[in-house]
Amino acid sequence: MVKKIAVLLLTASFFLGACGQPEQTQHSGSTANNETGQNQGITVQREEEKQMQTQEPEQDRLSKDTTSKNDIQDDKHQTKTEDQSAKKPEYHMNKVYDIVPNDEKTEEKVVLLTFDDGPKDKEMINDLIDTLDKHHAKAIFFVNGYRVKQNPELLQLIHDRGQIIGNHSWDHIDLSNQSYQEAKKQIEDVQQIVMKTIGEKPKFFRPPFGSGDDDVKQIAKDNNMLFMTWSNGSLDWDAKSKNNPDAIIKNVMDQLHPGSNILMHELPWTVEALDTLLTKLKNKGYSFVDPRNIELKMR
Repeated sequence: MVKKIAVLLLTASFFLGACGQPEQTQHSGSTANNETGQNQGITVQREEEKQMQTQEPEQDRLSKDTTSKNDIQDDKHQTKTEDQSAKKPEYHMNKVYDIVPNDEKTEEKVVLLTFDDGPKDKEMINDLIDTLDKHHAKAIFFVNGYRVKQNPELLQLIHDRGQIIGNHSWDHIDLSNQSYQEAKKQIEDVQQIVMKTIGEKPKFFRPPFGSGDDDVKQIAKDNNMLFMTWSNGSLDWDAKSKNNPDAIIKNVMDQLHPGSNILMHELPWTVEALDTLLTKLKNKGYSFVDPRNIELKMR
């Protein structure tokens, strides 16, 4: 009996061991599969990381290339600006406000174009500058401080379109009738508002009515500006010239001479006259001096 019981116990133990083995095998298989899956996941992740690492340097390279190109362009622009600044002026202004070449090799038949009493009107300014651009001409726009305060965007427009800003006092009053301190304020307040608006100060000064005594001239000099009036008046401000572009053209052509410093204003009939006037000047063999090519000292 004992033997039978022992045999039965051994048989049951063997059976239970056999039944437990597949479960262990299945668990082991699941673990192996999980490990395989994890290994595959790690492999895929590593491949993705490699691709990202490959792409990131490419993006960095493109970014660096773009930055490098921009830096080169900025350097070229800066070099060009520095070259213009470093370029020795070819002209100066004499004591009767004509523009004169510094040597015999420089073209004598030039005129200086100027417009006073702005900035007033966007359309007029754009029309004037469109015509100047058409003829590859630069001009000085002599501005009043109170007008700049009213329309700072118009001053910015003139500057952004490549034209030159000049100082024409704050209130357009006769400075020779003012005290030294008042004249100084009239001039220097314009310097400040122009600097605040476009980031640079005017280098040319024209007194209203062409009226400036020794004090006014000294104030302009102390502010590193070239004092000037004009040597060729278009008379576009005169009642006889109002709505009469032909009269403006005739006035300028009748006074024309080498180095003419031409006074004009921001007026509708001046805008209308300008294209024909510049065409006639070129037909006479004249070119338009860049104000930046003029010394800032009269001699």
